Amino acid sequence: MMTLLFFGDVVGEPGRRALYRAIPELKAEYGADAVIVNGENAAGGRGITPPLVNEFFEHGVDAITLGDHVWDQQSLADQIDTLPNVLRPLNLQNNNPGKGCCIIHTPKGDVGVICLIGRTFMRYAAENPFLAAESAVESLHAQGTHTILVDIHAEATSEKISLALHLAGRATAVLGTHTHVQTADARILPAGTAAITDVGMCGSRDGVIGRDAEQVLQAQITAMPCKLDIGGYPARVSGVVITADENTGRALSIQAFNRDYDR
Repeated sequence: MMTLLFFGDVVGEPGRRALYRAIPELKAEYGADAVIVNGENAAGGRGITPPLVNEFFEHGVDAITLGDHVWDQQSLADQIDTLPNVLRPLNLQNNNPGKGCCIIHTPKGDVGVICLIGRTFMRYAAENPFLAAESAVESLHAQGTHTILVDIHAEATSEKISLALHLAGRATAVLGTHTHVQTADARILPAGTAAITDVGMCGSRDGVIGRDAEQVLQAQITAMPCKLDIGGYPARVSGVVITADENTGRALSIQAFNRDYDR
């Protein structure tokens, strides 16, 4: 049996610090074989930088997925081709640097990771994620990789659920990110694919999706421009732990978790 840990969008310094504390605890608790993290808000809430990529890997992360803030940090765009296992959405335009799929090697076997972005209410005119996912899954299967985790970074719940159903029986897990609020629908689909509409985030628990609550309220009430800083502590770490048959890639269980950490 293979065990995978997946953490939702890491938002700023509180999210990073809490993540670094949670990884060894949860790896020990669940005996995790691989750790995948969506890091697309790690650098002050907008993208991730190469130094933070290296910091994630030093703290036990095996692969980093991104999303609509992928190119907010120019340094990442300049260096992403040199950074292993850092994934921009696969279905961005073909001339974008980087890659959208990788393979993690573990003692129990290989794990394929695919990063996708949705098309509904999102900032990029991305290519069809359903077709991109099909091609990537087929390629991984052809390489002998049967345990496959898909991060679908999307706004619309219907798009995420549809992708999970589309890949049912072909991917081990289809996990939603982007909205930062963990949903209550973690389940194993009849064909053996784990799914959840959104895994949540790693960031300020009492903020508004990771941002300072008072500033967000001011902006909402006055409808005037307002600086939105990263929220403070305590920080909540949210994600899922998945177990799978490493020989078939069929998901056996999915469990959502939340852990709170003070500074």
